[in-house]
Formats: sequence, structure tokens, C-alpha cells
Amino acid sequence: MDEATRAAFERILKVARDDTHQSRRAANFILAWWNADGLGGFDLADLFAVDRVIALDMAQVFSHLAGRSVADYPTEYRTEIEAIISAWRPEAWAGATEMV
Repeated sequence: MDEATRAAFERILKVARDDTHQSRRAANFILAWWNADGLGGFDLADLFAVDRVIALDMAQVFSHLAGRSVADYPTEYRTEIEAIISAWRPEAWAGATEMV
């Protein structure tokens, strides 16, 4: 991940850790990338419900992914993403931790 994309992703992560409508949408974006089947997708209309800066950060990440020839996941942020799963998808997190 290039530095501009990393910075954009980290800003989205920061927003997703809060508890606002924008945070929920930021979390949806991250979790759709991490595992859309298990954690839910991202509604593109949610771009209209976040600040322009957040939408542009999402566009930066999406553009980065569109340029990849193979799937690319932010595994180095696993701990932060697991915290977002726990906060925004507690039922999925409970099921995942029961299996361990």
C-alpha cells in the first residue's frame, strides 16, 4: 500500500473507531473489504452520508484496490480491524471468538 493510501486508510480507521453515523459507514467500508460475506457489504450511497474528506479517503483506498491484479487486504491492521468487528458486529465477533 502506498503512503497516500495508507494515510487515507488510517484516517478511515480512526473514524470507524468512534460512535457516529459516519463511523458506522466507515466501519462498513472497512469490513466490506475485510470480509463482505461474513461482515456485510458497503452501500455506495453511504458516500453521500459522510464528510467529503472521508468519501475522498474511501475513494483513495478503492482506487488503490482497483489497480491491484490480485486481492490485497490490510492484514497489518488486523488488531484494529478486529476491534472494529467487535464494536460494530458483536454477533459476528462472538461467533468468531467462540470457535477459537
